[in-house]
Amino acid sequence: MSGNDYVKFMTQELVKYMDMPHEEKQKRKEDKKLQRQPASTQMFGVLPFAIKFLFKRNKGKNRG
Repeated sequence: MSGNDYVKFMTQELVKYMDMPHEEKQKRKEDKKLQRQPASTQMFGVLPFAIKFLFKRNKGKNRG
C-alpha cells in the first residue's frame, strides 16, 4: 500500500466517523467497553490466570 493510498483510506475513515450520529458513536463506545478484558489479564497477560488455574487443579487432586 503506497503512501497516497494510506492517506486516501484514512481520509475516508475520518469522514465516515465524522458523519456518524452522536448516538451511534456512544453506542460503539459502550460496546467496546463491554468487550474489554479484565484488568488483571490486560496488565499482566494470561500468566496469572494459568498459575491460578494450576493451583486450583492441584488442590482438587490432593483432596481425593
